[in-house]
Amino acid sequence: MERAREALRVGDHLDEAVERLPVRAHRAGEEASFYEGFALRGIRVQRIQRGFLCCSFTVPPRLTDVKGQMASGAIANLVDELGAAALTSQGHHIKVSVDMNIAFLSPAKLGDELEILSRVLGHKGGYSGTHVLLRNKTTGQVIAEGRHSMFGNLKSKI
Repeated sequence: MERAREALRVGDHLDEAVERLPVRAHRAGEEASFYEGFALRGIRVQRIQRGFLCCSFTVPPRLTDVKGQMASGAIANLVDELGAAALTSQGHHIKVSVDMNIAFLSPAKLGDELEILSRVLGHKGGYSGTHVLLRNKTTGQVIAEGRHSMFGNLKSKI
C-alpha cells in the first residue's frame, strides 16, 4: 500500500506550484476549461473533413511522466477530445462519453511529433463511435489506438 501511495505523491514543492496557478472559473459549454487548455495546447489541425480530423502534436514536458514519456492519461485525454471533435465536424452536438478502449502500443517521448487521425465510425440512434490513432510522425510507429463511444441526442429539440 505504501508503494501505491508513493507512486501518487507529487512532492510538496510541486503541490505548492500547482496551488499558485491562476485558474479562473469558466462557463461550461461556452469556453474551454483550464484542463482542456492545458492538455490540448499545441494541437495543430492539418486537415479536417466531415467526420475526419488529421492533427499533429509535439509531446510537451507538461504531459510527460517521470520516465520522460507521454503520460497515459494525456493519451486518453487526446482520444476523448479528438474523438468528440470528429463528431463535431459532422455538425453533431457534444455527447457524453460512454466507453473508451485504448491500446497503448509504444511510448511517445518528450519532443516526439505525433500524427493523430480521428474518424467517426458511425451512428445508431443517439449512440456514436469514433476511432483515434496516434502515430509517431517520424518513425510511423503506432503509439496508441483508441475507440471512443458516445451517447446523446443528435438533434436539439429547442
